[in-house]
Order: sequence, then structure tokens, then C-alpha cells
Amino acid sequence: MAVVAKPNHNQTKTVVVEEEAPLDGDVLESVLSKLHLIHLLLACHVSKSWHRAVSSTLRFSNRVKPWLVVHTQTTRFPYAVSSRAYDPASHVWLDVERSLAKSISTLRSSHSTLLYMLSPSKFAFSLDALHFEWSHAKTPPLVWRTDPIVAVVDHRFVVAGGACDYEDDPLAVEMYGVKAGTWDTCDSMPAIFKDSAASTWLSVAVEGSRMYVTEKCSAVTYSFDPESKTWFGPYDLRPTPTAFSSLIGFVNGGMVLAGIVGEAEDVKGVKLWEVKMSDDESLELGEMIGDMPEMMVEKLKGESYYEPSISMSCMGGLVCFHNASYPRELILCEVEKGGCRWSSVRNDVVNDGTRLQRMVVTWADVGLPELQKAVQVGALKIV
Repeated sequence: MAVVAKPNHNQTKTVVVEEEAPLDGDVLESVLSKLHLIHLLLACHVSKSWHRAVSSTLRFSNRVKPWLVVHTQTTRFPYAVSSRAYDPASHVWLDVERSLAKSISTLRSSHSTLLYMLSPSKFAFSLDALHFEWSHAKTPPLVWRTDPIVAVVDHRFVVAGGACDYEDDPLAVEMYGVKAGTWDTCDSMPAIFKDSAASTWLSVAVEGSRMYVTEKCSAVTYSFDPESKTWFGPYDLRPTPTAFSSLIGFVNGGMVLAGIVGEAEDVKGVKLWEVKMSDDESLELGEMIGDMPEMMVEKLKGESYYEPSISMSCMGGLVCFHNASYPRELILCEVEKGGCRWSSVRNDVVNDGTRLQRMVVTWADVGLPELQKAVQVGALKIV
């Protein structure tokens, strides 16, 4: 508090001026803890003490959640790609503007975080959170493929199945070592995948040093160890006879399986099961942990005349279900100890201009460094 004396004719008037106490310490962190990540970006530039407080808040905050990123690609040359991100914590959509690598083929995503393009002669991939950086394989793939499964495990990219008709082995597997910059052959996929060795019919997940592959129609699952180039399985994870399609992913460090119930022409429900992993890494279906509300099942199905093409992507405790045939609604599931919390999000990317474009969905583990980089290059715009 400061006291200021001001003369007024023959009288001295004492004016009491209140000075605002600076926000710092626990009080500042308490205030910052109520803000979402996108709003903390500005706060960290106020002063060094505020920057330290923001960093401390982020270490203990449960308000920071992975971002959902929706990418679209035009169907005509130059096959331009645009992206928009959704923050589930603040419910804000943001434009992600960046110069993407020159399109060499169709844009695809795999196991929730990988974005790639693969042609018979080229392979381009992006692994950073918001996909600002793209890399290219130094040499072309060994096998010509149309619709393979692709996964990155440690520093290796595994490309399997999806071979062109004139290739000798439709189950061929090869790996690209990022450090060595070379391709290497592996044991072929298990024979059970002979009629389904394509990303259309297989669900892929990665955790630790293993890749997991599930045949959607049967839920038969195998794991692949890139280090030994060996396949393990099969594991029967079919949840119920009424499930016509099964998808796998990892939530909070554990595998989950989503069963699409009903028929391809008439989806009745979507249920979520945990998958138990034993010490020898064999897999077994566990308890059901979630059942999508009927109203959200209807939103996911949408009003399309085409059969639903439902995919699942996961990061942290969040799961997103996306119907490529009717992408207007995204269904989110937050897995907690007490069960699942379901919500639906209007896909802000869908409009008359993007309705016929290719659309893929990834998750992004976004923190303050990723946000600062995006702002520095002028890549983020709140919409």
C-alpha cells in the first residue's frame, strides 16, 4: 500500500492508492491450473516466473489431453493436404498450416500417430506430433504394394502384405531401418492372413517393441517382433459372435479391443473390451469396459447410403471412432478407472469442399514445446 500527498489550495489531501499484489507462487499455479494448454501458451511469455509456473502446472495438470488431428487430401493434382486439430480439453478447433512434403501417393495413417505416403518407388513418413517434419526413405521399397499395413516400431518401419497381384508373395514383409537407411526382408505374414493381407481388412497397433495385427472379421491376432523378425500367435480375441468387425489399440498402456456389433449394413452397437497380456506376451480377451450409447451409435453410422467403414485411434486414455463413409461426427471415449465417458464431436473439417476428399485421423501428444514451435512458424490458428 502506498500513501500519496496531493496539495489542494490550502489543504493537503491524503490519497490512499491500492497496489495490486503480484501473482506468484502457489496462487499463480492455482490460477494457471484452471487454464487449458492453448491458453497457457500466452501466459508463459509474461515473465520468467510465469514461465516456471506454467511448466510446473503442466507437470501436474490433468487438463492437458492429446489433440485429435483430422487431415484431408484432395483427389486431384497436386493432391494438397490440409489439417485441423481439436483439443478435447478446451473444445477448440485450430487450423494447422504448414508446407507438407510433396504428395507422392495417397495420404494414410496407422496406429493413431503415424502419417505416411507409399508408392512403388517412394516412401515418405512423418512422426512428430503435428506432422511438420517429413522424411523420405533413401531407397525404394523392395516390393510393389497397393494397400499394405505400415507400422513404426522403435527405429524400424514394418511394411507387410498388400502386395500387387504380380508379386510372388502376397504376405511379404520388409522393414526400413531409419538409422541404416536400407530395406530388409523378413518372414512372411502368417498364412491365415492370405485372403486379408491389406490395411482394409486388418487392424494394427504398436506398443513397446512389438507390432500387433488383428484380422477384423475374425479377431485372430498375431504379434511381430522386428528384432527377431518373428511372428507370435495366433490369439483368438473374438469378443462375441455378434461382432462382425474388431479393432485394436492401446489405452493407458494396455491393449483394448473394440467390437462392432450387428452386420455391416446395420450396425447395432460398439463395445470395448480390455485385452490381458501374460508374462510370455500371449493375449487373452478380458472384461468389457465400455458400451457406446445408442444415440452415439446412430451418430457414428450417420445417413450415408454406403456401408459404415469404422476405424479406431487411441492415445493416452482417449479413443476416437471415425466412420469414413460418414465423417461428420467423431465419437470420443475417455477410459477411466470407473469405466468410460462417451461424447460426440462435430467434425469441423467436414463441409461441401471436403466432403469427397480423403480424410484420415491421428492423435497428437501436444505439449508446450510443440505449441511454441507451431506458433513460431505461424502454423496454428484458432478457429
